Amino acid sequence: MVRSSSGIVAGLTAAALAAIGFLAYQASADVPSGLGSSRAADSSTTEAAKAPRDRQHPTALPAASGTGRRVVYSVDDDRVWLVGAGDRVKRTFKVTPGTVDPAPAAYAVTSRSGKITGSDGVAVEHVVRFTNVSGVAIGFSAALNDTTSTPAPSKKLGGIRESREDGTAMWEFATIGTRVTVIK
Repeated sequence: MVRSSSGIVAGLTAAALAAIGFLAYQASADVPSGLGSSRAADSSTTEAAKAPRDRQHPTALPAASGTGRRVVYSVDDDRVWLVGAGDRVKRTFKVTPGTVDPAPAAYAVTSRSGKITGSDGVAVEHVVRFTNVSGVAIGFSAALNDTTSTPAPSKKLGGIRESREDGTAMWEFATIGTRVTVIK
């Protein structure tokens, strides 16, 4: 039986579309929840109230800051904890926040940039973004000149500045999809 060339092309096109649909489904099934979303991935696990602190050890990881491998950022204490497996703190450090804070919630790293110019005009590296607030990108970065000065309050800036050394640690730890838990 001889088929027309248009019938063969239609059959191949249908097979290709089915394969693409299947591959797209498989890719979406493997994406971490919240990836690509600027909204909180799961705010039910993070309390809006200030997380309890160990008064004798102010740099200790706050209770009620989630579980598992994650970045914990306290907007009240301007401190970050890089938390590995078994809830072990790998590193903690002070940061200088931008003028726009993210809401306390659980997020995921959505994008990263090696070196760019920040919205304040400062050259930065190791940019790790995890949300947007009213069109302002929120993320961690280190200024190439290693300054962490407080930004002008008149500007809407979401960059959370860290030292270059801490920025390198964040860059190596917080890849795409890594959970970021913001607490008070």
